Amino acid sequence: MKSSEIRSKFLDFFQSKSHEIVPSAPMVIKDDPTLMFTNAGMNQFKEYFLGNSTPKSERIADTQKCLRVSGKHNDLEEVGMDTYHHTMFEMLGNWSFGNYFKKEAIGWAWELLTEVLGIDKDKLYVTIFEGDKAEGLERDQEAYDHWKQLIAEDRILNGSKHDNFWEMGDQGPCGPCSEIHVDIRSAEDRAKIPGADLVNQDHPQVVEIWNLVFMQFNRKADGSLEKLPARHVDTGMGFERLCMVLQDKQSNYDTDVFTPLIREIETVTKTSYGKDEKVDIAIRVIADHVRAVAFSIADGQLPSNTGAGYVIRRILRRAIRYGFTFLDKKEPFIFRLTDTLVKQMGTAFPELVSEKNLITNVIREEEQSFLRTLDQGLVLLENMITTAKGNEISGQKVFELYDTYGFPKDLTGLILRERGYSYNESEFDSELQKQKERSRAAGKVETGDWNVLADDSEEEFIGYDSLEANVKITRYRKVESKKEGELFQLVFNLTPFYPEGGGQVGDKGYLEAANGEVTYVVDTKKENNLIIHFVKNLPRNPEVNFKAVVDAKQRARTAANHSATHLLHQALRNILGPHVTQKGSMVHSRYLRFDFSHFSKVTEEELHQVEDFVNARIRESIALEERRNIPYKQAIEEGALALFGEKYGDTVRAIKFGNSMELCGGTHVTNTSDVWHFIITSESAVASGIRRIEAITGDAAKTYFMERSEAFRKVQKVLNNSKDPVSAIEKIQEENTALQKQIQQLQKDKAKGLKGELKNELEEINGVQFLAKEVPLDAAGMKDLAFELGAEVENLFLLFGSNHEDKALLTCYISKEIVAEKDLNAGTIVRELGKHIQGGGGGQPFFATAGGKNPAGINAALEAARAYLS
Repeated sequence: MKSSEIRSKFLDFFQSKSHEIVPSAPMVIKDDPTLMFTNAGMNQFKEYFLGNSTPKSERIADTQKCLRVSGKHNDLEEVGMDTYHHTMFEMLGNWSFGNYFKKEAIGWAWELLTEVLGIDKDKLYVTIFEGDKAEGLERDQEAYDHWKQLIAEDRILNGSKHDNFWEMGDQGPCGPCSEIHVDIRSAEDRAKIPGADLVNQDHPQVVEIWNLVFMQFNRKADGSLEKLPARHVDTGMGFERLCMVLQDKQSNYDTDVFTPLIREIETVTKTSYGKDEKVDIAIRVIADHVRAVAFSIADGQLPSNTGAGYVIRRILRRAIRYGFTFLDKKEPFIFRLTDTLVKQMGTAFPELVSEKNLITNVIREEEQSFLRTLDQGLVLLENMITTAKGNEISGQKVFELYDTYGFPKDLTGLILRERGYSYNESEFDSELQKQKERSRAAGKVETGDWNVLADDSEEEFIGYDSLEANVKITRYRKVESKKEGELFQLVFNLTPFYPEGGGQVGDKGYLEAANGEVTYVVDTKKENNLIIHFVKNLPRNPEVNFKAVVDAKQRARTAANHSATHLLHQALRNILGPHVTQKGSMVHSRYLRFDFSHFSKVTEEELHQVEDFVNARIRESIALEERRNIPYKQAIEEGALALFGEKYGDTVRAIKFGNSMELCGGTHVTNTSDVWHFIITSESAVASGIRRIEAITGDAAKTYFMERSEAFRKVQKVLNNSKDPVSAIEKIQEENTALQKQIQQLQKDKAKGLKGELKNELEEINGVQFLAKEVPLDAAGMKDLAFELGAEVENLFLLFGSNHEDKALLTCYISKEIVAEKDLNAGTIVRELGKHIQGGGGGQPFFATAGGKNPAGINAALEAARAYLS
């Protein structure tokens, strides 16, 4: 029986028992602070068990994508070593929310396993809760009585509270459970040792395949238990293990869940599975991990350096490392497995199909990046191990591996643990801190010795308050680089020059001696806590006093662009969502560049919204609120954004423009009006899950408008009406408008015909009149129809979808009286539902629209709308 058939038989069976079959929830959880990933089938139904909402059906079944690699369920290091642990796996489950209970759950489980799927009854064992005197809980006699009608009593085993009493958490619904175990050993082995002796003993061939949880108690805050008013059933069966049993295999990896991937790995790597244990482990690791990574990417979680993204990157890098070490793969190859995975599982999980290109590209890019670090890093790590005295590696050496080769410390720790070693983490942290305090000159630079003119241990930066200062050169040296040629680096006792940092370029300007000699400062950087000023020629007498002057025009332009990045960051988080975080920036005097995390292209409409948001803040003339030497913790508590990867001291500088507050050491305008105007010039992708916006402000924006003015003059020429081009354009527009009105009238007539029909289809949900339907109208027609229905129906929530000229359209209308009452926002809703149609949109809380390029996703969007009222 193929895995696809097994999955279907499970779902079909419970559908025949009046269960509603629901799709798998995303494996990556975005709205539950207690979990990064779905690690059990019940996660998406927690609200029902807790009584926070009512399920749409009292009987539900599904197959749920799960991931267990961190926290309580940490299987990562075991994956590949044995034949039954996985990171990503499917959990087949059926649920009753106050409907049926133990008798039905046990009877149906037995019927499915033995009659429908044909598992030998003599290979099955079951466990029941043995009770717990400390809790005042008796043996689960009810479950025992049901089981003994189906299976020999010597195959019904008592289980401890640890194994057979399930709890959602420290508080909440809980209850006894009954596990079903299967013995797939040979007849000879079963004759030697009874399977009952091996249940729950971590035997690879006597395994649990199904857990039936009977939620009949509520754990109170004081630890006591009370009976639930409604009793629930929550079951979970490991799909991969079930396939192993039904396909008569001794390993999950020998089933057709994994064999297509394993065959492809053999082909790509020119290896054979089943001949060498180290090769086999590597192949199992890769076959398992590519599934976890692919499904995570399909769910919108890209590899990154933090949170869930870090877990995914760690999984993928473990697979790359095994391929590199044991399969001799020195070039990207895991991305080539995507086709096989999509063909195999795309029908059951269509998100793999729709996100295939993204999955392929992200994995390939991650492989290319990480492989560059592995070759040298692994050789050096092996040398460290072979030359180590004792079982602890120097943290300084591990930091050298990290700093020089980008070799992640967690991977180093993983490899060391596999070999029975560890490393000194405090030494590593100390070296990391030292490295962050050093600033390296870009590129290969030959530097001379410092010529010290005055002993000045601390150089004061006064550039926030002044652009000029009387200074003395305290030290200088000559530097040479292929890129810049010969330069001199100068250090002053104090300076108004801002050094490159935080994405902002260094100041330019000049030094003027009393005799009128001028030395131009071409750049300013920071190195080893010194502010270094780059000049092409050393002053004739460096020991005299100088007047240091910053280029005021460049500083002003740069400050405008830097302040604009803060406003842009605020705009992106408001419009695209709080998942947006800054990933890098470059602030020049001519333009700004801003990199941020976002998993899809920013639409034109969203870009316009971002521009409008920033320019609105500029027009508001918001004064700068600068907080210097504020305690870091206080700044964070007050709402300041800190950038990941930045090292902050105990005290920080906070920059605030209205509601935008960030920790920043850069230079800024004193009022947002000094930015003048903000124009986005481009939006693009720079890495997997990283987008880039480039923009201009101030003088550059003025130049932009001048160029557009020239373009307008060309329009005059094209229209052959240079005296009155506006009238000519208006005439064209009037003709077009007349035609549009005719079309709109036709749409309105069509909408009127629909209105009465649609009013009869309204459904009341929690006091709201609900309708989600595809209609044969364009955007204008849907808007008119929505407002007409809104004028006639109170408490209305409707979502229209339309396939108009091969483009997907969504229109959401919410009665104003329930926007606040139900905490609903049409703009937010269409942006979220727009993902189904591969597009985006926005609007007001009571009315919003979205457009996309995937009309096939309209039904999914319409179906998802109901959840906002459940």
